[in-house]
Amino acid sequence: MRILLDECVPWPLARLLVGHNCSNPYKRGWGGVKNGELLKLAEEEFDLFITSDQNLRYQQNLSGRKIAILELSSNDWYSIQADAECIRQAVDRIASGDFIHHLVTLSR
Repeated sequence: MRILLDECVPWPLARLLVGHNCSNPYKRGWGGVKNGELLKLAEEEFDLFITSDQNLRYQQNLSGRKIAILELSSNDWYSIQADAECIRQAVDRIASGDFIHHLVTLSR
């Protein structure tokens, strides 16, 4: 699966998504591009957009999108790392056009 990690998502998450092709806006030359335009660009090249922006679903019309969106409830790296297996399961079950809010279990 081709995955775009939002700027607000820690890049090391890509190492936990073994078997998937991950990138981020900076690597694509899209650094600083706002969410509406970013989603439009991402839909052309990616299957899944992972973000921790809790406002995305309220600020953007997500209906009719072909890209799947996984919204993490936190961008805390330690919590994401501790919840890696559940995140991988969410990635494995998400389908085109889906929006899933994933509650990251806070650790520490």
